[in-house]
Amino acid sequence: MTLDAVTLAILKGRLEQIADEMDATLFRSAFNPIIAEAHDASHGLYDAATGDTLAQGKSGLPIFVGVMAFAVKAVIDKAAEEGGAKDGDVWIFNDPYVGGTHLSDFRLVRPFFRDGRVFCYLASVGHWHDVGGNVPGNYNPVATESFQEGMRIPPVKLFDAGIYRPDIVAILSANSRLPVSLYGDLNGQINALDLGVKRMHQLLDEYGDARVAEAFGALKRSAAEIMRAEIRALPDGTVSVEDWLDNDGITDVPLKIALDLTIAGDRLTLDFSRSSPACAGPVNIARSTTVAACYVALKHIFTTVPANAGVLEPVTVLTDPASLLAVEAPKPVGGYTETILRLIDVVFQAVGQIAPDRAPACAYGTINAVSMAGTRADGKRWVLFSFFGGGHGGHSDGDGLSHGNAPISTATIPPLEILEAAYPVKFTQWALRPDSGGDGQHRGGLGAVYEIELLADQADLFVFGERGRHSPRGANGGGEAALNRFTYPLGGQMVAPPMTSKLHGAKLSRGDRIRLETPGGGGWGDPGLRTPEARARDLHLGYVTKG
Repeated sequence: MTLDAVTLAILKGRLEQIADEMDATLFRSAFNPIIAEAHDASHGLYDAATGDTLAQGKSGLPIFVGVMAFAVKAVIDKAAEEGGAKDGDVWIFNDPYVGGTHLSDFRLVRPFFRDGRVFCYLASVGHWHDVGGNVPGNYNPVATESFQEGMRIPPVKLFDAGIYRPDIVAILSANSRLPVSLYGDLNGQINALDLGVKRMHQLLDEYGDARVAEAFGALKRSAAEIMRAEIRALPDGTVSVEDWLDNDGITDVPLKIALDLTIAGDRLTLDFSRSSPACAGPVNIARSTTVAACYVALKHIFTTVPANAGVLEPVTVLTDPASLLAVEAPKPVGGYTETILRLIDVVFQAVGQIAPDRAPACAYGTINAVSMAGTRADGKRWVLFSFFGGGHGGHSDGDGLSHGNAPISTATIPPLEILEAAYPVKFTQWALRPDSGGDGQHRGGLGAVYEIELLADQADLFVFGERGRHSPRGANGGGEAALNRFTYPLGGQMVAPPMTSKLHGAKLSRGDRIRLETPGGGGWGDPGLRTPEARARDLHLGYVTKG
């Protein structure tokens, strides 16, 4: 069967709409503000045999959709071992070594049956508020093994042929400081999958199974063909880039993320083999996470390519099995966000050497995960976990975005009103940070200044960030952005953590304030080419303090 272009476009839109509706269902029903407000979740449709991404929602995290292909394949293999998937099965797990990312991200995978066979898989992933471990919120900057980061659940059935297994939920709830939040998020994900099944049946009833199955293949082939054309348009050759993580939270030594990017005709090779070996602390990542980060980086650069597994067909990703980019259990991976942001940075920098107009300068390069936790007057636990924004890099078309979220996602920064309503804290400052963006023909976006005051009697404080010692770089002659800066009260003074961007278990008392000043983005292009009018506007708006 050959689909005409109009029908293919309609089916592409309908498939994406199904994933979008699944996203919306979870966002509107989750108890956890990291999902409900920040949209730290995602949904997609996946190939019945390979687990390859077929379609993804536009509101969730693209990094999740990339790693979920590995997660779905793990479920396909698990089902085969158990005699095959059954209609109504739903697997649940958070194992980062088979499904990517870290223990906070719980995956639900459900086979979609049509006429007695698996037509495709539907999957949901969301960042749960607390999954046990040594640190409330689970960003443990001093973890040396995954057991210190939270509970690790392999693929197990939450529903067996449609029969709910409350014992699984009991185990999960018993290992969380916030079981009510866990219950709400889990049921939101279940409902999202139920909606996906309903919408898929409606689509197939309208267009027919064969036509939709053909669309799956056609969309993947189209993505691969467009990606090959995009690669072919770039000059052949190899470029090399190195960038750095501050440290691993255990040993105060920088860690190298190195990329040798090679273009040969319509093939692209991303070789990360020169990167630092696996480290003691939690900035390691699994290979599946590395591949997914490359997918996200390439989608930023090649914006016309459809978002499915075809993107990676002409791309080879190489990693050293001994490196921090391809670890296995029980190496800690809780801070995976910091490492994949550096991966995206080096891909941007490498492409920028070949085609300066195609790649932006580096964004701020850290999510700055902050956890504050304590006990309310009624004895109930509270755990504030949030991430924070910064500046994006300038680019060939203009200045970078100020106070945006990290380029691993389309998520949003949780609103301060929601955080203040949910936890005993007050934001005494939430503002743009002047002079934080890199100079250039096109200025980097500004970072932000956050100041948070504790309203409870006491709390424990944890911080997991990066870019405290290695600035976000400019591109095509643009300047570097400001460094990340975090300070907290100790002995009557505001001090920085010994590890600069990471802090474990500081004690806060009522009225104490912590202060976070996030990096901006790197500048793009020769600063001498920035127009006098643009510089006057920067000064007038307070983006810079000197003309």
